[in-house]
Amino acid sequence: MNTITPRYGLLILSCAVLLLTGPGWAGQPGNGPVKVFILAGQSNMEGQGVADLTGKDYNNGHGTLAELMRDPARAALFKHLKTADGKWTVRDDVFVRYQREQRPLLTGPLSLGFSVYGDQHHFGPELQFGHVVGDRFQNPVLLIKTAWGGKSLYKDFRPPSSGGTVGKYYTLMLAQVHEALANLEQDFPVLKGRGHELAGFVWYHGWNDGCEPKTAVPEYEQNLVNLIHDVRKAFNAPRLPVVVGELTGPWVQAPGAWDKLRQAQAAAAARAEFAGTVAFVPTHNFVRKPEASPNSGHGHHEFGNAETYFLVGDALGAAMNQLCAAAK
Repeated sequence: MNTITPRYGLLILSCAVLLLTGPGWAGQPGNGPVKVFILAGQSNMEGQGVADLTGKDYNNGHGTLAELMRDPARAALFKHLKTADGKWTVRDDVFVRYQREQRPLLTGPLSLGFSVYGDQHHFGPELQFGHVVGDRFQNPVLLIKTAWGGKSLYKDFRPPSSGGTVGKYYTLMLAQVHEALANLEQDFPVLKGRGHELAGFVWYHGWNDGCEPKTAVPEYEQNLVNLIHDVRKAFNAPRLPVVVGELTGPWVQAPGAWDKLRQAQAAAAARAEFAGTVAFVPTHNFVRKPEASPNSGHGHHEFGNAETYFLVGDALGAAMNQLCAAAK
């Protein structure tokens, strides 16, 4: 099975994060095109991790980045997210483009703020994913987020190869990627003249299909296989590296339809036709308790727990780096 085991546990993650020595590009135009990664999915990809909100509406700040960074036992994991003067780190070699639905376009260098809320108080997997892949490449990196809350693979992202009506958000995903690439130099003038290369696709999704155990769950594996094939075909990239992030949700154990959906995600990635080019990343061990999280009633959003979103992004990035290294 093409499964990437997450770097899980404080010691392992501490060692990994200590390798984050800063931007490899450092604003200097080196050789090579912009490495482009598509980050697709639904509300967990939109970004529900809480950075620093507190008060009764956020469980007094439990499970936020700010709280985690005050914990001496865990602060080293997150230290690269703030500068020496206490401001959120802004990378000069990793960029993000996120066209939210019926909201203004977000573009800029990687930092907090590229969640559906468009503020500096939330983030998604893109934050740590961007740090991990950004540290690997000398080229600048662009992350194109194509994520909308409450959208199923069965209907909303339904790929052409699955038959029936092609999903509105499958079509929109492709359109937004094409738009982002066409407007690359307009959105990011610092990248002018560099060109671009589609380097990978990340799929972090599953909640809405899990809510339809009689229809969507039985089809999920084949629909995901079709999605990978169709995205590769659409961009003329037959061996495009693809990382599938396991549905996280509020459970470490997820019996019934939810467990079947997770199994379907893993089985799709394990298909022989995807050997060496598609990886499944388990995320269930990143679940944190609701009482230790800022949004204790939002299990569908991983309780807004910052550590969960950080670890998911870290694991997705590590898996993508392995696939990209193997592709050479």
